[in-house]
Amino acid sequence: MKKRFIVCMVVVMIIASAASLPFVLNPGFGQPPQGVQLSEIETSPQYRDGQFHNALPTPEYTGSKSLLAAWWGFLMTKTQNARPAAPLPLVKTDLASLPLEQETLVWLGHSSWYLQLAGKRILIDPVFSNYAAPFSFLNKAFAGEYPWRAETMPDIDLLIISHDHYDHLDYATIKALMPKVKRVVTPLGVGSHLRYWGMDPTLIEERDWDQSVRISDALTVHVLPARHFSGRGLKRNQTLWGSFMFVTPQKKVFYSGDSGYGPHFSAIGEQFGQVDLAIMENGQYDMDWKYIHMLPAETAQAAVDLNAQSVVPGHSGRFVLAKHTWNDPLIQLTLASKDKNYRLLTPEPGEPIRVDDATQQFRTWWE
Repeated sequence: MKKRFIVCMVVVMIIASAASLPFVLNPGFGQPPQGVQLSEIETSPQYRDGQFHNALPTPEYTGSKSLLAAWWGFLMTKTQNARPAAPLPLVKTDLASLPLEQETLVWLGHSSWYLQLAGKRILIDPVFSNYAAPFSFLNKAFAGEYPWRAETMPDIDLLIISHDHYDHLDYATIKALMPKVKRVVTPLGVGSHLRYWGMDPTLIEERDWDQSVRISDALTVHVLPARHFSGRGLKRNQTLWGSFMFVTPQKKVFYSGDSGYGPHFSAIGEQFGQVDLAIMENGQYDMDWKYIHMLPAETAQAAVDLNAQSVVPGHSGRFVLAKHTWNDPLIQLTLASKDKNYRLLTPEPGEPIRVDDATQQFRTWWE
């Protein structure tokens, strides 16, 4: 009996080692905070019981089926029109050629953004790879050319990473961008991945919710709450997630990151007053995970809560992470925005938004 038990234990250990081998060999999984950095993180009001928490109870799965059945259905059931039948239109904007004095926002697909504000070049959640997963054969991007590469980027004054999910933090992109990045701001813990990948630690500034970083006399970045989760491997919520407010003497630009709907939007609106431009998550939603991604009607209401004057939706248009059709986020948000006071801006990927131009119009390119 004892011998049989030992044999069983050895078999289990071999299987466990084999299962964990890809995590060991693939640096893209990153490294969660350790040592002194972990000790500092443990003092955060958001951190307890060995992980970060949302301000409200936020179950990741809210469906009626078992989680295993839901995953099986998601993986095995094909959604009609989840991917466009032809490559999406895009504008091949050369970001390096944009006049720096022109305050500009460019959607690079999904949740990747390029922002020129207060004389700074800001890159947000860049994913230039053609997949959003730990391995290149998973979660492929939509078909068609993707013109933006780290090699063609201008020098980046500020890199923003909202959280460590693969569709927001891409190992290959970060490695290629390192020679061009002058400064990084992330929520607590996310910098651990960047340091593990070889980024100069002196460039990285991590902040808790409701803390800020002064970038220049004309630009301050505030790290703010979001309602989501984090994790690149088997253990969740070892790093924090967040939203951001970019504040200059003339402008306030908000980036939601990934977030379910919650009272934090109205709290941010009350704290900052009128928001000139809100970059909002609007995609990869489902009633099975209704608390971690907003439905389009919730995105519209969150923009109202923020006192946003203009709204630009993202988190769609490049990867399939949910069961809705590829263009449903834009269709539904357009409908939900008809009775709202903000301007809904819907550029094609790569089409520059002139931040100061209140007359700029965009076509309904998704129809």
